[in-house]
Amino acid sequence: MGGFGLPGLGMILFWGLIVLIAVGLVRLVARDRPDAGKGPREILDERLARGEIDEAEHERKRHLLG
Repeated sequence: MGGFGLPGLGMILFWGLIVLIAVGLVRLVARDRPDAGKGPREILDERLARGEIDEAEHERKRHLLG
């Protein structure tokens, strides 16, 4: 009576598939980020180069980074 059987195996396969899909989506999103793997100073320098921040803000944030 009861036991594990096919319904239990089906439930494990179902949740395993859900986890695999979630992991795949996270990896896909992380791979597409342009600043993935860059340090904070590199990102700050790029923001200055693109004109997102001025030199005074750049220097202040570099000082805060240490």
